[in-house]
Amino acid sequence: MHAAEKKVRAFVRVKPTAHFAQDVIKFGPDNKSIDIYIKKDAKKGVVNNKQTDWSFKLDGVLHNTSQELTYETVAKKLVSEALTGYNGTIMCYGQTGAGKTYTMTGATAEYKHRGIIPRAVQQVFRAIACSVDSFITVRISYLEIYNETLCDLLSTTTSNDMQMAIVDCPQGVYVKGLSIHSVSDEEDALNLLFEGETNRVIAEHSLNKNSSRSHCIFTIYIEVRSRVRVLSDIRCINSKINLIDLAGSERLSKTRSEGRVLKEAAYINKSLSFLEQIIIALADPKREHIPFRQSKLTHVLKDSLGGKCNTVLVANICGEALHVEETLSSLRFATRMKWITTEPVVNVTYDSEETVKTLEKEISLLKQELAMHDSLVNRSLVTYGPLTDVQVAEIKSQIHKYLQGAIDEIDIMNFRQVQEVFKQFKLIVRQQEGEVETRLRSKYILIDKNDFATIAAAQKVMADQAGVYVGELREDRTKSLISGRDLAAHLPSKSQVTVPTKNLDVKEKARNEDTVKNDAQPSKPVSEEISQRSPPSKAVAFEQFKEECGSEINRIFKENKSILLARRKRSSTVARRINIIKQEMEDIKKALEAQRQERSQQGEYVDEKGRLIIDEKEFLLIMKLKDLKEEYRCSYAELQDLKAEIQYCQHLVDRCRNKLISEFEIWYRESFLIPTYVQNALKPSGNIRPGMIPINRVMCLEEDEQERFEQMQEAMLPTGPDSVAFYKAKMKTDQKVMSAGHSSLPRARTGCEPGS
Repeated sequence: MHAAEKKVRAFVRVKPTAHFAQDVIKFGPDNKSIDIYIKKDAKKGVVNNKQTDWSFKLDGVLHNTSQELTYETVAKKLVSEALTGYNGTIMCYGQTGAGKTYTMTGATAEYKHRGIIPRAVQQVFRAIACSVDSFITVRISYLEIYNETLCDLLSTTTSNDMQMAIVDCPQGVYVKGLSIHSVSDEEDALNLLFEGETNRVIAEHSLNKNSSRSHCIFTIYIEVRSRVRVLSDIRCINSKINLIDLAGSERLSKTRSEGRVLKEAAYINKSLSFLEQIIIALADPKREHIPFRQSKLTHVLKDSLGGKCNTVLVANICGEALHVEETLSSLRFATRMKWITTEPVVNVTYDSEETVKTLEKEISLLKQELAMHDSLVNRSLVTYGPLTDVQVAEIKSQIHKYLQGAIDEIDIMNFRQVQEVFKQFKLIVRQQEGEVETRLRSKYILIDKNDFATIAAAQKVMADQAGVYVGELREDRTKSLISGRDLAAHLPSKSQVTVPTKNLDVKEKARNEDTVKNDAQPSKPVSEEISQRSPPSKAVAFEQFKEECGSEINRIFKENKSILLARRKRSSTVARRINIIKQEMEDIKKALEAQRQERSQQGEYVDEKGRLIIDEKEFLLIMKLKDLKEEYRCSYAELQDLKAEIQYCQHLVDRCRNKLISEFEIWYRESFLIPTYVQNALKPSGNIRPGMIPINRVMCLEEDEQERFEQMQEAMLPTGPDSVAFYKAKMKTDQKVMSAGHSSLPRARTGCEPGS
């Protein structure tokens, strides 16, 4: 489903105090705005331009509100949406001692002072109790970030701290090594919450006797499965609620912290500073990179701030005039948070195991329905499962009888039998094709009609020996064939012979006497025949190369050449147009000069401001000359662009031409000028392809690389049996390096391509 953009919701909660500065902090009538007023400092003189008033617009101001009303306003809707599959995040931010932990966790002394976390747990389990058609499972985790170190507050061991790490995955961010505990009721969940609270790092502070010195993230994982197991509802909804209690920001110059507290404050301020930088970057639509990895806190909150999640911020402030600077800082942070947009989506996954079970049940029901239908129409018992070996053998027997004419039809009872019949027919056809091909190969060498060199050798054999018949070339799919024993020594190369297995027109009219005579005559070695015969002319071979091995290079060459011709044609048209425009401009200039001379002879007229008055004819000539000049400039610019493209296309055409010629030279030498045993290595199934080795090395080659490698194995294996894999890998690597040396050809851009 399409994700709709939503703004981050931001609330401000004011800590109750007996010394509330009513003249400094004022609330709007709608409880959604807050104004700050500061008196000017008289000690700084009369001229003092420092700002003294601020106004902030938020989603709500919580002043003198109970814990219950705070939860109703901030968290209730978010938790309800989490039960339907939306991730949610609630974050408390503010200075030390402003009431963040009280808002998030509350006080354990009295039930009514519970915070957001225990109330959210209660809402989740109440929803589970009221749910009739869904299975809901809940799991809990509690993470602490202390001095940029990840700590599991619910861990049963003390040595897993260093194993934890933040991991990015397609589903989002998670903490590797963080323990997640299943809970069956609200009591179990609260036990984990309280257990984690006892493990938190706290310290006495000048602003708070029990100050939290770390960032804590309490996460509720919710999984919803449907009780009704119908095919359309086999899905699982997963969501999580991150409840974040940030450590308090503070001014070290004001609190005068020392020792361990000073070090903790430095880490806290650093991570909160990075968090503020992330907020500013997310609010800027022009920013492409968001530096989430600057700190552990920002990395963990990556999904909560810029992801597919409902996010709510509670900015906790103090109402005293002494802390007005920290109050302004918290309100600015809350305002920036409201600029961020998220795209909440429902997290749905489908249970493949349950889907398989449901489909199996559906298949069973359908088989029962088919059996019922067969019994109603008085059909014999039909099995709809896979065919047994006995049934397959019976079908195979019926097919053979059908082909021999013993029976007129094959018994078909279900669709599986139809499939098996076609399968058996396919096997019989393949078997017959193999037999025909084997019989032809034993008597003939099959020649492709486009193999001109082999056809020329066959014609020579026909002229020298009487009685050998070569089949006529019929249609495009018809092949020529002659006796293999007479033609084998005259073929240019094995790599040039095509042996098709289909669409053959086989004709054998050789005389038995000649065949016996030819069999009795020993054939000459193939290498001697190759050295004696002359290769085809390069003109004929070049045409063959362009149709076969060099077809792709030739196509690219023609494509680039056609683009070059099109650019040249367009350039000629533009040049002719420029010449015509220049001639028209000269004619108009002459006409204007004649008009000016005529006006000067008859006398010039001016208006009351002294401006020259011209007639309509001269005005039209001036405007036409202006248009022609503009057209001339555009045409000239186009001509310059075309000249640059022509030069570039000409360069590509030259490169393609040189590539085509060089590849042809390699192919020609390796196809007609090297021994047969080397040509076997150059076949598609061989280890060498054309162009990989120079022709001078091929001509003097005494043993191929595979034989040399086998000899090396025999020498090395007794002393180092583990070296086989090494040398095999080295040989493959060398082949890849040589293959990578053949770079692809560039192509010219057409006019409709980008950048043209």
